[in-house]
Amino acid sequence: MSTSAPAPAPTTCSCCGDALVDERRIDVRFGLPDAAFELPEEARRSPGPSALLALDGAGFFVRCLLPVRLTGDTELVLGAWVEVDEETFLRAAEIWDDEVAYPELLVRGRLANAVRPWGEEVLGAEFTGRISDPEELPYLVEGHGPEAVRLLGETWDRDDVLARFPHPLPVAVRTDLDEGWSVERTAGFSARFENGADQFAAQDRSVAVGLFQDTEPGRAPEDFLAALLGRAPEVPEGQHHTERLPDGGVRYAFWFTPRDTGRTRHELTAYAVEPDGSAAGLFCSYEEPEQQPWALHVWRSLRRDAGAVTSR
Repeated sequence: MSTSAPAPAPTTCSCCGDALVDERRIDVRFGLPDAAFELPEEARRSPGPSALLALDGAGFFVRCLLPVRLTGDTELVLGAWVEVDEETFLRAAEIWDDEVAYPELLVRGRLANAVRPWGEEVLGAEFTGRISDPEELPYLVEGHGPEAVRLLGETWDRDDVLARFPHPLPVAVRTDLDEGWSVERTAGFSARFENGADQFAAQDRSVAVGLFQDTEPGRAPEDFLAALLGRAPEVPEGQHHTERLPDGGVRYAFWFTPRDTGRTRHELTAYAVEPDGSAAGLFCSYEEPEQQPWALHVWRSLRRDAGAVTSR
């Protein structure tokens, strides 16, 4: 069984596809202020630059860069909208393409996107933005009020924040599954929750993860695993693997290539079962046999926080 490392993370921006100079900076762009989704498209007006937007009856907006410090020496830069007064908006429109005047632009306004995981807590928080780089949008460098000051000043848990963004990211992210379970979402994969399972997908690979709880008190992890595998197909020797966990649990995976899908597709099905009857099941689908180490890596990334384990 191969144990080579998974493919390296892509080095392109998740928003625009441009090459990233530093993978420790992650850029996420909000397409519109939240208020725009409550109005007809005809209510949107722009003086030209895509970072400036007026909404009839809802105000004036400038897209700015909101830097958020994350653990792991990572910076999340959010292209978020700020609601400004009309005077600031008109001034920005006037000098946006002026190489001399643009660096002097000052933007003060209220955040117009309920950025997760903070949500409504930061919606409407007031910031001041300045031009740090003439080639970039205004940077929000000063917060006014406790929510804004805290957002800019604290260092936030990398995985907790990044897991809230469902579109593909240029880095792998550990994602909470509930009940103390988590799994690594591969770089470049989108995320969604559907049909009772967390699902991650890229063009040539996909993952679905679900949780289970044994309803028979006192049953050994191996016996619960056998029940979960009740309808699993038989696979040849060398196409399955079992691992014992330090806490008394067990992990099992098997892989094969089904012949009834109309095209070559490889599948890996795997489980991790804890001594208290909590279990996670994982299904990976991939196009190339060389991607099997990736599937095994995702399976082995399944883990449960020790604090979530309870006695049976």
